[in-house]
Amino acid sequence: MRLAAMAIGLLCTASAAHAQDLEYSDTATRVCLNDAEGFTGRLACAGLSAGLCMETPQGGSTVGMGGCLDRELKFWDDMLNRNYQAVLSQAVAADAELEELGSAAPRQAVALRAMQRSWIDFRDKACAYAASQWGGGTGAGPAALDCLMRQTARQALSLRSWAQ
Repeated sequence: MRLAAMAIGLLCTASAAHAQDLEYSDTATRVCLNDAEGFTGRLACAGLSAGLCMETPQGGSTVGMGGCLDRELKFWDDMLNRNYQAVLSQAVAADAELEELGSAAPRQAVALRAMQRSWIDFRDKACAYAASQWGGGTGAGPAALDCLMRQTARQALSLRSWAQ
């Protein structure tokens, strides 16, 4: 989350009280996920709650946008972490079975950890690129947070599909 910290740092010009005034709820995203079909349908849910938050008076400023995006990012990051742990548990169990059988097949837990580390590097570089398109302007923070939120949603949903 190095890039997330950088993006949030860009938005820290507002007081903590302003951030607390945001009208944010995960409800729209949760309802969408419950109703959506397939990976693409669920991926379309990313940004709904942040978007509603940004439509409020407090969410319309650059700082407010960042706060709204950061809150939905946390929703997706929590889901990603739960799904990663579920997939990792499955991988560890599968690896133990392979070990008992004396199999030389590649181990899933090792591959999963390597994939996740590579994904983090990709996410950070993709979102640094998204921020760079703002030429150092105030939109760079929200652009980076929007990218982080959407990339995290995509990975959370990918992991979810492997956990089921």
